[in-house]
Amino acid sequence: GPANQAGLDFYRALVDELLHRGIEPVVTLYHWDLPQTLEDKGGWPERDTAARFAAYAELVGEALGDQVTRWTTINEPWCAAMLGYAAGVHAPGRTEPGAAVAAAHHLLLGHGLAVDALRDVLPSPHELGITLNPYPVIPLTDETADQDAARRIDGLANRLWYDAVLLGRYPDDVLEDLSSVSDLSHIRDGDLAQIARPIDSLGLNYYRCYHVRHDPGASASPSPWPGTTDVGFVEPAATSTSNGWAVEPEGLFDAVQRLVTDYEPPPFYVHESGAAFDDCLDVEGHVLDVPRIAYLDAHVRAAHDALAAGADLRGFFVWSYLDNFEWAEGYDHRFGVVHVDFATQRRTPKASAGWFSRVIDANGLTSPPITGVLC
Repeated sequence: GPANQAGLDFYRALVDELLHRGIEPVVTLYHWDLPQTLEDKGGWPERDTAARFAAYAELVGEALGDQVTRWTTINEPWCAAMLGYAAGVHAPGRTEPGAAVAAAHHLLLGHGLAVDALRDVLPSPHELGITLNPYPVIPLTDETADQDAARRIDGLANRLWYDAVLLGRYPDDVLEDLSSVSDLSHIRDGDLAQIARPIDSLGLNYYRCYHVRHDPGASASPSPWPGTTDVGFVEPAATSTSNGWAVEPEGLFDAVQRLVTDYEPPPFYVHESGAAFDDCLDVEGHVLDVPRIAYLDAHVRAAHDALAAGADLRGFFVWSYLDNFEWAEGYDHRFGVVHVDFATQRRTPKASAGWFSRVIDANGLTSPPITGVLC
């Protein structure tokens, strides 16, 4: 049907206000919000959804293209495919490994089709890309079985996406693993050439590493790792966030180095990095989120180390601006640098907001992070 003009008007007004404030917008076209009508027709496992996404990209490009230069098509397709259709953790909550494999391919195909659609309607100059979420995968030991466990997870978390977008192919070993749950008939001639359409930039979302080992019978169903069995995940001893993710800034450096070493990527950005902590307002109405500042400081330094090592890293975005709805976790985990009272909607910048503002103003880290006691 026709476009929702009220929706387009909302984003047009938002873009105008950002530009008025001196903030350059970077548009993400898809962050896991598939229209229910398309899910009712089969969702991302259906090839037609990729074509629908391209039509949507063209529509938004025509509406905002005169004001927006930087675009990313799809955010974290691994999450949309594997958490949505295999593990059932995210919408639409399906637990069908074969459907997840098809969804992964069609998400990538939708990206490639959208690149062409946007190129047709956007004025020059413009910057098009996709946002992936790499995870360095670390085997528990050098034993062959642990190494193979790491190979399997690395294939689904990283190489499946990088190889398709940047090399125009799927890794043979990953296809062999996936053949146990899918006949792979959804992959048609010409698809990978479409997926690998030239892009101008790449987004990386980094939060942590995966530590794995061989563990017979560990890969219970439903799992976000279709075609993968006998792999156990090991929790590292590193400090963790409030949602249990280990704080591993060295993994960001490793992820960037791996991208540069194994591929010839276009210029890239860290599109997301951040942490959830149990923030609260103190008696004076302040949020002294010292752990988040330490987290961001360490990760910005890791990004700078990668830059110094020769990576063409162009920027760093914090997840997130506001405490918000974190998908399956709801409002339980606060990632924002601005505190939100969900009952009143009152917004209070945290100490991390002031710290990051100073980093932006200086275009660098000029002093160590603040210290203090959590309220």
